[in-house]
Amino acid sequence: VQLQASGGGLVQAGGSLRLACAASGRIFSINDMNWYRQAPGKQRELVAAITSAGYARYTDSVEGRFTISRDNAKNTMYLEMNSLKPEDTAVYYCSAEVRMGLEVPYYDYWGQGTQVTVSS
Repeated sequence: VQLQASGGGLVQAGGSLRLACAASGRIFSINDMNWYRQAPGKQRELVAAITSAGYARYTDSVEGRFTISRDNAKNTMYLEMNSLKPEDTAVYYCSAEVRMGLEVPYYDYWGQGTQVTVSS
């Protein structure tokens, strides 16, 4: 199973970006999917999470600005980021709980990260 994150880049404050995370490989089902970020010198933090049923939750600092979504048919998750601030600058990572068969447990998989830089 592989997760491929994409969509990062350089944007001015107030701008928008849309990240995508595509899961591929031997996938039977995906449970929770998550976006994390890690800024230089800081710990990795959970930004947003979404269940297989579409229930979403966010860290307080992005509530109302970011929207997480997923397309279960495409095994893909998105993060729409609006009103970006310089403090949103970080490497964004996606993760997912994936199982490869009905009788096997879920395991966590991580994408490689995509850089988001917001200039002031």
